[in-house]
Amino acid sequence: MLKRVLIANRGEIALRILRSCREAGVETVAAYSQADRDALHVQLATQAVCIGPAKASESYLDQRALLSAALATGCDGLHPGYGFLSENADFADACAQAGVTFIGPSGDTIRAAGAKSAAKERMRAAGVPVTPGSNGPVRDVSEALAAAERVGYPVMLKASAGGGGRGIRRCQRAEELPALLAEAQAEARACFGDDEMYLEKLVLHPRHIEVQILADRFGNVIHLGDRDCSLQRRSQKLVEEAPAWGLSPQVRQAMGEAAVRAARAVGYESAGTVEFLLDPDGEHFYFMEMNTRIQVEHGVTELITGVDLIRQQLRIASGLPLELRQEDIRWTGHAIECRVNAEDPAADFRPCPGQVRFLHLPGGPGVRVDTALFSGCAMPPYYDSLAAKVLTHASTRLEAIRKMRRCLEELALEGFPTTAELCYQLMYHAAFVRGGCATDCLDTYLPELLDFSKRAAESEEAT
Repeated sequence: MLKRVLIANRGEIALRILRSCREAGVETVAAYSQADRDALHVQLATQAVCIGPAKASESYLDQRALLSAALATGCDGLHPGYGFLSENADFADACAQAGVTFIGPSGDTIRAAGAKSAAKERMRAAGVPVTPGSNGPVRDVSEALAAAERVGYPVMLKASAGGGGRGIRRCQRAEELPALLAEAQAEARACFGDDEMYLEKLVLHPRHIEVQILADRFGNVIHLGDRDCSLQRRSQKLVEEAPAWGLSPQVRQAMGEAAVRAARAVGYESAGTVEFLLDPDGEHFYFMEMNTRIQVEHGVTELITGVDLIRQQLRIASGLPLELRQEDIRWTGHAIECRVNAEDPAADFRPCPGQVRFLHLPGGPGVRVDTALFSGCAMPPYYDSLAAKVLTHASTRLEAIRKMRRCLEELALEGFPTTAELCYQLMYHAAFVRGGCATDCLDTYLPELLDFSKRAAESEEAT
């Protein structure tokens, strides 16, 4: 096993990695910015090293600082978590050249999976269903217009290096395309330093289904089932669940097998996720992208399988073969995750960093809360707004929903607005309770949900 790992991230995922490392007997070194000097994972790590100022570009995105910290503290591994440098192929290469094991796939694999237009061609060749679209990247407006005409409007413009909803634009008509392409390219350059774009047919009212995979360096690949991540606000996920509700056994099996073929097509190694769009007919699905890192929502898969995905990443990075075979994976019950973000839904989800004045977390059987918050700590304004993830697990989906309602009633987080109340309203909304929401459901029902929350708050104040 690896002996000492640098945690090149922050917040709840840094704490999550630290806990699995400690349980595996692996020492941890927390790399932190000046804004995170009092963070919980910094306090709990074996060692901690300040890597720079608060700005991410001068700390968590500074490859040289992170590698220097790893080498100076004798780390033989580095876990990038999600976001920041987790899908940066050059950083993975730099780690390998420095003799530090990057806990994730190789740089070549990240490039193969991350260049989305090229990845689609690999998937098509591997027999994975793909959405109709451009044949490779579109280099200018004329190529984009020609591709859109061929596949038919509406279309999606997507950054090849994109993620997290960035560098994406929906285009309904040809006359909109030039301006939208320019917008998407500008956003992609700002976020990823790469403005290469591709185009694909926009599947109307789809569901966003993803499949968790594990793969080792010996060619063993398995999947751990599917997750439904369709409840999104502007391509930002808010609620996830596993397994995806209402999939037929045939589609579920086909999707799992397609995910394994996708992983093999890029020579994948580590934990990863293959994302699909499911057509409203519930029968046809299309490859969307492959995420070469641990996902925010990995916990719902852990709850229904009993598999610690971070622990598996550590084993695979240590050069060990998978200890699990496909037939070893068993799925039990249903799990739901609600993201509690430091955002104000009533103000167009404006980020609301601040200090936690009081915090009480829910508990009980089948409840898990992933957070690095504690009473008195600060949510800095420099990073992602994710404050906590509340997860529930029960024998049925309805029981998991009821448990989540109770948990969100118990949750008390004072100091700044969050999305907790919105998630609570969703747990009662008929469309969600019925299951099978499409990716545009939240945008459709948001005014109604916000109005209900507003009236409830006014009633409480009056009381």
